[in-house]
Amino acid sequence: MGGQTQDLHAATPHRRRNQLTGEWVLVSPHRATRPWQGQLETVAGDARPAYDPTCYLCPGNSRANGAQTPDYRSTFVFDNDFAALLPDAPTGPYGSGDLLVAEPERGICRVVCFAPRHDLTLGDMDGPAIRQVVETWTDQYVELGGIPWVRHVQIFENRGAMMGASNPHPHGQIWANESMPNEPAKELTRQREYSAEHTGCLLCDYAEIERRADERTVLENDHFVALVPFWAVWPFETLVLPKAHRHALPDLMPAERDGLADMLRRLARGYDSLFGVEFPYSMGLHQSPTDETSHPEWHLHAHYYPPLLRSATVRKFMVGYELLGQPQRDITPEAAAARLREVWR
Repeated sequence: MGGQTQDLHAATPHRRRNQLTGEWVLVSPHRATRPWQGQLETVAGDARPAYDPTCYLCPGNSRANGAQTPDYRSTFVFDNDFAALLPDAPTGPYGSGDLLVAEPERGICRVVCFAPRHDLTLGDMDGPAIRQVVETWTDQYVELGGIPWVRHVQIFENRGAMMGASNPHPHGQIWANESMPNEPAKELTRQREYSAEHTGCLLCDYAEIERRADERTVLENDHFVALVPFWAVWPFETLVLPKAHRHALPDLMPAERDGLADMLRRLARGYDSLFGVEFPYSMGLHQSPTDETSHPEWHLHAHYYPPLLRSATVRKFMVGYELLGQPQRDITPEAAAARLREVWR
């Protein structure tokens, strides 16, 4: 996208297609200067202690259900005490007729503590410690994906109270589903269609276009690239891609796992620098389904969805037209990428 077309997209309303899902996002760059008199978010100020005796996830403390968190020294994984999915859900039809359709859904939900210290984030941890997080995620994907009825393993992190994190201790979650969730299912369909039509990988080809254009790429190392996708919905959304075609974490070579750990650390630090706060986001890894079927078209990737719009106190909400029509954004992906690149220079 260059020349006159680029200028047009920077100033006038247009829509962009999300090639991973097939859906559209409305871009309204002329609205970026509108005054804001809406809700302002509260920004956390005081630093957290290294150990909090009231935190369920700090080593040695009791959790809400009475279980005790062990005195762990690295990562720690346990089944969520208040899981959204259960492995022993009853079977049988739930709905009635063609319109009232429901079915049981089995699953396993786990919590992954990234570090024993209460006051850290992925941006504060050193490379070896984050590499251990990557290894833990890999082991969990293999273990949960090896259960015969598990078809998808979703690894994610909700960072900050704004994103619904109920505990500030550095941690993430893993949900293993009996069926494919909506977003990965759409991505699987699109990647499969693209591969059949072009005899190539959608995200490999897309990453190459972005690296040549150098408009939306914000961070890169030897093995991974982070960019603001052309179709981004969230103001400072990023997509993280391995440069080599890899399906899931177990496919990464040791040096590539180091590269992923480096990317996780630098992204978290850069986001924190953008607005001078502990930046809230939802991050998730999308890996190949675990349905005992080969998926050569699938390319491992991670999504970062941060809600902050223009400052630490102004947040983007999905309301009105976005709930009833389609997603919409005011800041163009190119403008967001330019602001992010300034952080890492």
